[in-house]
Amino acid sequence: MRQKTPWQRHLQIVSFAEQVKATEVYGFAGNSGMVNLEGQLLKGGRPSTTVFVFMHPTSTLQLLPMPMALADRGFHVLCAASRYARNDAALIMEKVALDLGAWIRHARETLGYETVVLVGWSGGGSLSLFYQAQAENPTITHTPAGDPVDLTAAGLIPADGVIFIAAHLSRAETLTEWLDPSVLDETDPDRRDPDLDIYSPDCPHQPPYDPAFVARFREAQRARNRRITDWALTLLHDLKARGTPEVERAFVVHRTMCDPRWLDPTLDPNGRRPEWTYMGHPLTVNVGPVGLARYTSLRSWLSQWSYDLSNAKGPMNAARITRAPVLQIVNTADDAVPATHNPAIRDALATPDKTYVELQGATHYYLGQPELLAACIDAVAEWCAARKLEG
Repeated sequence: MRQKTPWQRHLQIVSFAEQVKATEVYGFAGNSGMVNLEGQLLKGGRPSTTVFVFMHPTSTLQLLPMPMALADRGFHVLCAASRYARNDAALIMEKVALDLGAWIRHARETLGYETVVLVGWSGGGSLSLFYQAQAENPTITHTPAGDPVDLTAAGLIPADGVIFIAAHLSRAETLTEWLDPSVLDETDPDRRDPDLDIYSPDCPHQPPYDPAFVARFREAQRARNRRITDWALTLLHDLKARGTPEVERAFVVHRTMCDPRWLDPTLDPNGRRPEWTYMGHPLTVNVGPVGLARYTSLRSWLSQWSYDLSNAKGPMNAARITRAPVLQIVNTADDAVPATHNPAIRDALATPDKTYVELQGATHYYLGQPELLAACIDAVAEWCAARKLEG
């Protein structure tokens, strides 16, 4: 058993001014034109000029196994929260990129670290690709809703390396693969197409599913995403045309954890548990209150959930990363990330320095798998040492 190194937690706060017409964050985080971000520095027990920066678009990560396991090894880890911590109902991905940029600048200029390694775990993976792509080659000046968020003038500092761990393609692409295509009426989730309602015992299609049915199912999922996108664009245009103070609208997206892979382990097989997801039983999650995109807004849907319009899609941004080395760590029994996602990122990455590591039998959270968590940390340490990123 490897000896753990004592380490300490240090509260970090980053504030910066932002002038907006409407505040999308409830409370202090977006009050009076200031964005106030909170995070924690897990400061390893030995001096270091390198810091590992973790950010997820909406989660806080300082209590998760991966950051703490790195700190146990003596590494310095900055768990950085966005302005949308624990609430993604109005999240704008372009603003999350600004928040991550503020944290990386803080790590360099305030905390004094010479090397920054950006670590994208789970939903933080596609965020890391999005940020690094825009830091290396900035192109975005507006959100998909047309609101100005100029990443070309933001001075985003590229990370020195990017690590992609147990991460999916993107919020937009993953949600689309989980949308329940049987929903016929977004205001009445009980109105469903029985031919696509795979959780119903009366559905004529049962696992193992016919490839033609799966293809039709996938197309119906994309079609539902596009219907919501079209509706959001139309309503947003109407609100703007009214010229009133009403500039946004919140709404509910029902049934968002419906994927044939959960019921048919022969589809894109890996070592995942059948009829299970990282959030529990798929049918329960499909109709529960904590599903992806359950509560959202017009602008947020377009930015983070729209299959066609989101700027944060994984392969698209991987293809724009040309300089930073990238390490992908794939958990082969992941019960959240489909087996097709990491190969798609690997194939899209433009950087000549890319490493692909598979951890056999590892689940999404490494629950009850301390040896596999240790193997993950070993892979990170070896990769960083080989590139002199470990100071």
